[in-house]
Amino acid sequence: MAIPSVIHRPHAGFTLLELLVVLLIIALLAGYVGPKMFDRLELAKVQTAKGQMKSLGDALNQYRLDNGHYPAETLGLNALSERPASEPNWHGPYLPKATPPDPWNNPYQYKNPGTPPNEVEIISLGRDGKAGGEGTNADIVFGL
Repeated sequence: MAIPSVIHRPHAGFTLLELLVVLLIIALLAGYVGPKMFDRLELAKVQTAKGQMKSLGDALNQYRLDNGHYPAETLGLNALSERPASEPNWHGPYLPKATPPDPWNNPYQYKNPGTPPNEVEIISLGRDGKAGGEGTNADIVFGL
């Protein structure tokens, strides 16, 4: 009976140093790419806010067509989803649900009258939720 010969193979795998080098490369790439991706995310939120404000503006225009005027500032954007007692020609709801918050989860502000030449304005205070600011913290104003 023949005895099978044993073939020795070197152990397959990585050394600790090789693993550390790969982890260092991944960390460097994440440090470079990560901030750029988060900037893009914030810019996408700004574009989302502008899109939502356009939809709110369309609903406000429909409200104006039915009632002859935009809702009073005291009624705010809630007049688009809930019938105001003072509006006999209200044919809403003009929004399928209550007014959504902006992408930073803050409520949109509504001004009537707006800053000329805008009759009314919808405002998002941006990422920081405070008036003013720069970049993604800047206020976003949509006027009608």
